Amino acid sequence: MKKFRVLSFVMASAMSFSLLAGCGSSSSGSTTPSPSASADGSKSDGGEIVIGLLANTSGNDAVYGNAVKNGAMLYIDQVNADGGVNGKQIKVISYDDKGDATEAVTAYNRMVDEGITALIGSVLTKPTIAVADETYDDNMPQITASATAAGVTILDPDKEDSEIRTNVFRSCFIDPFQGEKMADYAANKLNAKTAAVIYQTGSDYSEGLKDAFVAKCQELGINVTSTEGYAQGDVDFKAQLTSIAAASPDVIFCPNYYQDSGLIVTQARQVGATGVFLGGDGWGSIAQYASAEDLEGSVYCSGYAPGSSDTVKKFESDYKAAYNEDVPNMFAPLGYDAAMIMVNALDQAEKAGLETGTDEYKQAVIDAMKATKGLEGITGTYEFDKDNNPIKSAAMIKLEGGKEVFTELY
Repeated sequence: MKKFRVLSFVMASAMSFSLLAGCGSSSSGSTTPSPSASADGSKSDGGEIVIGLLANTSGNDAVYGNAVKNGAMLYIDQVNADGGVNGKQIKVISYDDKGDATEAVTAYNRMVDEGITALIGSVLTKPTIAVADETYDDNMPQITASATAAGVTILDPDKEDSEIRTNVFRSCFIDPFQGEKMADYAANKLNAKTAAVIYQTGSDYSEGLKDAFVAKCQELGINVTSTEGYAQGDVDFKAQLTSIAAASPDVIFCPNYYQDSGLIVTQARQVGATGVFLGGDGWGSIAQYASAEDLEGSVYCSGYAPGSSDTVKKFESDYKAAYNEDVPNMFAPLGYDAAMIMVNALDQAEKAGLETGTDEYKQAVIDAMKATKGLEGITGTYEFDKDNNPIKSAAMIKLEGGKEVFTELY
């Protein structure tokens, strides 16, 4: 056990945690992740398979974390109700990492001390990468539903032939894929000849999409008139948008999360920018953050196509029955799929007759995830490439009359 893990465990033992059945909660001033499921510190007793679930269920981007957690727990609850895995119930130890890398690592270390044999999470890119550094050292099976940066599974994505984190997988597609896909869509579906970009500097997610989009535009002959950056926390984007509007680009790529994107679209229309807005999967729920008029015709790529099959419709029905609300965004089905992939791999380790929680068991889970092929989820049919990224299509979502409408798989 690592020295800092021992210290973390001692500190954790001195604190009392509230055990909740639903989402985690904590005081606003706390720097300690809040447990939100069965987190009593016990090891598996032979009748359980103990896994961890990290999600930002509080804070600015909690709409993502709660959706991932709800989706994952829906699948796990269904498996447990159906008898579990090899007759064993799946016990979930869940923490709210608040979208913070340090909190996420602290929570993960506690989960290790509490006996987890695999991890689902985290949700946002930075905490996921921070935890991936730890799980890679531990050879702990890990899957994220939503962290899209290339650096989640690759130690140094800027280095050719970089080392792969062989234990880390994801159910979402990656940032470069999204940027390339939206540039291709701009060229071949919208016949765009010019484009501009407004992105958040210092954000792995935003810069990853931006770089891939610009590179693909150059390849496709789209003239990128400007790339305008802004800092985290900014709320006034009019200077950047005025510069963009001056060139009258056909499309404006905005690879940012829904809150910033809503403000950007609103202010862009105020300064006279008329180009079609394009976004990545961070646009999920964007309809709640800008007017229907300003958003009309905007398009973003998603990992989820609502109502597109009987399987998807059943998931949507089950989700509403479990949480008394419609599926809020693509992060819930991606959470469901991440849990499905993980449980399928746990089943393979169980069938091999290995002891839960051992190094051999964890390696068997990793090997089974890598070998996944033809596993049908809610957001696609899964297999993984050499970098542990899923191979699947993107769902194109168009803003029409204030609603986010699935148009096609592209």
